Amino acid sequence: MSNGGKALGRVWTAALIVIGDEILSGRTQDRNIAQVATWLNVQGIRLNEVRVVPDIEEAIIGAVNALRTSHDYCFTTGGIGPTHDDITVDAVAKALGVAVVVHPEARAILERYYVDKGGLNEGRLRMARVPEGAALIPNRMSGAPGIRIGNLFLMAGVPHIAAQMLDALTGQLKGGRPLVSVTIGAFAPESEVAELLHRAERSTEGVAIGSYPFFKDGRVGANFVVRSENEAVAEQVAGELSEALESAGFAAVAGGI
Repeated sequence: MSNGGKALGRVWTAALIVIGDEILSGRTQDRNIAQVATWLNVQGIRLNEVRVVPDIEEAIIGAVNALRTSHDYCFTTGGIGPTHDDITVDAVAKALGVAVVVHPEARAILERYYVDKGGLNEGRLRMARVPEGAALIPNRMSGAPGIRIGNLFLMAGVPHIAAQMLDALTGQLKGGRPLVSVTIGAFAPESEVAELLHRAERSTEGVAIGSYPFFKDGRVGANFVVRSENEAVAEQVAGELSEALESAGFAAVAGGI
C-alpha cells in the first residue's frame, strides 16, 4: 500500500529496464536495481518503475518506447557487450528510428584499452556501436563506454561497471532534491491503522507515507516509510506517527522491523 500524500513539487522520474535472460532464469541475481535507485535518489530523481525483459528485440523495443515517453529518464542495464546476444543497441536504435553506427571516440577508447590485450577484434568492436546521434558515458573500469541518447542511458549489466557509469553521470542530470525517508515498524495490521496513516500523511505538506506489510514470527505487521524533501519534517511526522501507533496499542520500532 502506498498513500498518495500531498504534492512534493516538481518530481523528476526515471524508469529502469533490466535486460537479460540470465536475470529472468534466476542464474544471475540482479544488483543494479538497488544501486540505480540509490544513485537516482541522491540526484533528486525518483525511480518509479522497473521492468525486467529478455534478450528479445521486440521486448526491449516495447519497454523502451513505453518507459522513455512516460518518465523524464529511462535507464537500461545489460546487453551492450561483445557477444551476439547483446542486442540492446540495435533494439534502442529501432525504437528511436535511427541507424546503428560505430562511434569514432568509442572505437578509439577501445583501441587504446585493448592495445596490450590482443587488439580490437570484431566482437570487441561491437562495443563501439551506438544509435546514431548518441553520446558516450565514460567507463574507467573496462574501457567500453555506456551510451546516452536523449533521455535514454544504456549501461553495462555488470554491477561494478554500471556503478562506474553512474559515477560518471553524477551531477549531469537535471532533477529535484533527494527524498529523505524515516522508517517506523509495528506489528500492526494495515487495515487497523489505515486511517491513522492517512491522518499522519495529511497533517503536513510535502509528506508521503508508504506502508509495506509483512508476516513474521507468526504475526502480521508493517513498516511505514515517511518520505519528505525536508529531513526535519520527515523526522517530525515519523515521531508523531510513532506516538499515534503507541496510543492505538501498537509498539513502534524506530528503523523498522
